[in-house]
Parts: sequence; C-alpha cells; structure tokens
Amino acid sequence: MDSRERIKRLIAGEFTDRCGLWIGNPHDDSWALYFDYFGVRSQEEVRQLLGDDFRWFHPDRIAYKHPEGKPFFDKQRRHQGLAAEGYFADCEDVQQVADFPWPNPDYLDFTETLAILDGFGTHYRASGMWAQFFHDLCDFFGMENYFVKMYSNPEVVHAVTDRIVSSYLAANERLFAAAGDRIDGFFFGNDLGSQLELLISPKMFDQFVAPYMEKFIRQGLDHGYQIIVHSCGAIHPIIPRFIEMGVQALHPLQARARNMSAESLAADFKGRIAFIGGVDTQDLLVNATPDQVREDVRRVKALLGPRLIISPSHEKLLPNVPPQNLQAMCEAALEP
Repeated sequence: MDSRERIKRLIAGEFTDRCGLWIGNPHDDSWALYFDYFGVRSQEEVRQLLGDDFRWFHPDRIAYKHPEGKPFFDKQRRHQGLAAEGYFADCEDVQQVADFPWPNPDYLDFTETLAILDGFGTHYRASGMWAQFFHDLCDFFGMENYFVKMYSNPEVVHAVTDRIVSSYLAANERLFAAAGDRIDGFFFGNDLGSQLELLISPKMFDQFVAPYMEKFIRQGLDHGYQIIVHSCGAIHPIIPRFIEMGVQALHPLQARARNMSAESLAADFKGRIAFIGGVDTQDLLVNATPDQVREDVRRVKALLGPRLIISPSHEKLLPNVPPQNLQAMCEAALEP
C-alpha cells in the first residue's frame, strides 16, 4: 500500500496497515537544521527519509498574476498589527462592498501549481485555495470591528463575506477543473479558536461562518475530493458542526488547548472523523527527550487511531523543536 492509498483509506474510515504521518510544513529556519542533521539537501529528501505520507500545496501566493502586481485581495490595512483595520473598517453601506476591486479570475495561472502536484508522486495530495475567509474578514474590517459588525451591521458583514468566498470558489473551480485527480483532498483553513475558547460564539459561527464553509465543502465533494479542515485552538464546541457539514478530517488538534486533548477528542468524536495532528508543539516536541516523544505518540495513537495521521499540533514547526524529536515522532508514528 503506497502513501496515497493509505491516507485516502484512512480518511475514508477504511482499513489501513498503520496510522499515517505528516511532518507538517516546517518554518524555513527549521529546514536548515534538518538538512544538517539528516545530511540531505532538499525538503523532499527529508520527507522521504522520515516516511512522510502527506503532501500539501495551496496556490494562493503564486497563482494570482495581476498585471500591476496587486495581491488577490488588496486589503489596504492601516498597519501590520494583528488587529489592524483595513479597507472596510468604516463601511456601513453594502454599495461600498460592490464598488471594491475584487479579484479577476482571468488573472489566475495554475501552471506552476499543477507541476508541483505532479511532483508529489505516490504521496497523498492535499490542495485547493487555502480560503482563509475568516482571517481575510479580520484584516478587511479589523478583528474587533468585524466581531462588532456581526451585531451592528450584519448585512455588510455578509456582503463582504460573500464576495470573499465567491472569489475563492471561482478560483477553486478553475484549479479543480485543471487539476482533476492530481488532487486527493481539498484542504482549507480558518483558525476559529484561542487557547481557551472560540473566538466567536457558536451562534455567531452558525450565522457568519458555517454557511460559507458549507459552500467550500459542497464544492470539494462535488469534485470528488475528500474534505480536510484546519482550525487551530479550542474548537471542541463546533466539531459536531464540522462533522454534520461533511468534514472528513480535522487538523491540527492543538493538544494543549482547552478540551482538545487526545482523550477528549477520542471520547467525543472517535469514529466520526479522521484526525490529523495531536503531537504537542508547545511543550512536548520542544522540551521532551526523544523517548518521551515516542511514548506520547504511542499514547495518541492508542487513543485516536487507527483513523489518525500523526502530525505536529501546529504544522509550522519552529527551529526550537530539535530534529531528534521530529525523528522520534516519525519513528513512533510508523510503528504498526
């Protein structure tokens, strides 16, 4: 069984020979450490050496070729802070939303994306526009304005959300038509939780986020792709909604966030959804010994397996994770 078939079956809830493995998408500074430690020269060599089953590429940063070099969304943020206000910070009129220069899908070029997908060989291929519409809205309005406008001017929030989501959907249609079976899973993400709680209430999630997530899920399913959703943080209260909407795999299982432990997820959702992640990057992978990492991976596998892809609880592994601990995680993941 090759990696591609293994992960397809695992996400579908079918028999596989072992749990899956994905080392995530390490930070650029981390790759230099891995090259030195493992004595290789490329990211793919590291993945091959460690037995990584999963490959992911989203084309958001490279596919939009505006003739004037403008980004997919020209948010016009006022500074670079996390809650910086953008173009719609003061918007109270739906007409202003219509007047914004939204992306032109004719400027999309997926040639490079298709070549990257072809290079993934016999490994599982996850792709699609990252479709981070929740974060885009935080940037366009400013995070606080966005949350306040859900109450004070829901019409404007829905109008901006619809245009953002429609832009991503149009891009996906072009990508999926060109890629066909080069893609196995549509992987998209929006971080909806903090360390302790959801960023918005379940009621606001159902009103302002879920209906738009459903559009992406239906689109992916219509093209025959498996549906993988990324959401960091304490998102336990809305996992049942993800399952109802058709999400088949959940990433990254932020292990130290409230109610996101392997024990909690296994008790409430095992058998209903595939899990990707769960190996703590906040403390364990940073500070533990390799033997302690192996033991924790075995614990997570016992709780969440076999419908599990072992992976860090945040895909952007930082250089504070010793390569020895990454290697230990992978060795334990590949055990039968």
